Amino acid sequence: MSTPHWLQHGSLVLASNNKGKVAEFEQLFQQLDLSIDIIPQGELNIEDAIEDGLSFVENAIIKARHAARISGKPAIADDSGLCVPILGGAPGIYSARYAGEHGNDAANNQKLLADLKPLRKKDQTIEGMFVCVLALVTHADDPLPQIFQGIWKGEILEAARGENGFGYDPLFWVSELQLSSAELSKIEKNKISHRGQAMQLFKASLR
Repeated sequence: MSTPHWLQHGSLVLASNNKGKVAEFEQLFQQLDLSIDIIPQGELNIEDAIEDGLSFVENAIIKARHAARISGKPAIADDSGLCVPILGGAPGIYSARYAGEHGNDAANNQKLLADLKPLRKKDQTIEGMFVCVLALVTHADDPLPQIFQGIWKGEILEAARGENGFGYDPLFWVSELQLSSAELSKIEKNKISHRGQAMQLFKASLR
């Protein structure tokens, strides 16, 4: 695999301060055998960007440009969340702050369950999908960000299951495996998840 010109200086900033997400990316880079030096933006004291886009794509680009501008390096950002069609796509881009406080997984899960309770019908499953959009910018003003998108379809459970993962993983049922996302090992999850799919496309782009 030849190194793309923008990576010839070695490292790529990961525009996230979410510990769960950073750990998942580090594992994915290892699993996909990508010998790229990844620097989480927190190590460079880069605070989170203000995500005022109205889509995953816009927010991913905002975050990537922000990290590239402050670090002076190429940056990759992930914007991801859970979309539930019966809720009009909510929580969507507001997934991390659905219940009001950013990153409070327990409160977000409780709100999702409460919002779905009146909509549940006997013997009917509620569909949901995890969405991940990765945006790669080679510099802050890159006019052509590269976009890699993964979608992972499943069902929303009535109660949490499993101890692994983060976010809405305990409520996300993967019917083909008969397990929740939070019951999968990191390696199992990364093979099929929205983030894993987007990262496979990123890897393919480096060839």
